[in-house]
Order: sequence, then C-alpha cells, then structure tokens
Amino acid sequence: MPRRFAPRNDVNDCVIATSYTSLPPRNDVLFRHCEPRSGVAIHVPGGIMKSYIYIVFNKRNGTLYTGVTSNLKKRIYEHKNKVYDSFTSKYDVNKLGYYEEYNDIKQAIEREKQIKAGSRKKKMSLIESINPSWEDLTYLL
Repeated sequence: MPRRFAPRNDVNDCVIATSYTSLPPRNDVLFRHCEPRSGVAIHVPGGIMKSYIYIVFNKRNGTLYTGVTSNLKKRIYEHKNKVYDSFTSKYDVNKLGYYEEYNDIKQAIEREKQIKAGSRKKKMSLIESINPSWEDLTYLL
C-alpha cells in the first residue's frame, strides 16, 4: 500500500540506483547516491528506491496531469519552472494536488497507468480525498 504525505527526506539531492561502476555490483543491496552542495558524491549502502505517482493541476477543477518519477521534489520543480516545452508548461499545470509513494518503480508505473486509464472524475476524487481545498502540496516535500 502506498504511503501518502511521506515525511520529508533529510538527505537532499539523492539519486538511488541498484549498482554503480565504482562499486562492486550486489543484487541484494541498494545504494543511495547523494551529491550534497559541496559536490562530493556519497554512496550509502542500504538506501531504498522510492518512486512516486503524482497529479498536478493548474487551478481547481482545471487541467490535470498524472505522472511517475523517482524524484518528486525535482519533478515538481521542473513543472513549476517550465524546464521542458511540454503539455504541463503549455497549460501552466504545476500545482501538486496528490501523490503516492512506492518502494518499487514497477508498482508506481502500474498505478500511474491505472490512474491515467481512469476518468477525470476519478482523478479529481483522488485529489479531493486528501486535498479537498485543492491547495498546492509542494510545501510537504
């Protein structure tokens, strides 16, 4: 079951992977790769790969977009700053309305497909189930 509104991660700017060329490959351990502001890379054994599905909107009952990512904070930043010339930048869809956290990217992708296949009404119901005032939830990240 996904966790909703997960507590903020204390380690900033982390990318998580199963192996690195600089480390011996191990199938049983995940490594967290962090690049703090100093620019020094850190590899922390035992990191858990987090994945997220999310729904962003432009205004209450407005345009919706559903996506999946491994770095929600970064992805929302990209939406807000229109980093890519895309649907979300064209329609100014950049307010986080709903998200779920997963430990397995495959589960997150399956959930994203399930949500995308659903009706607009179902997507709006998801948002309103945890965010009835349609506020931008970016501050929770």
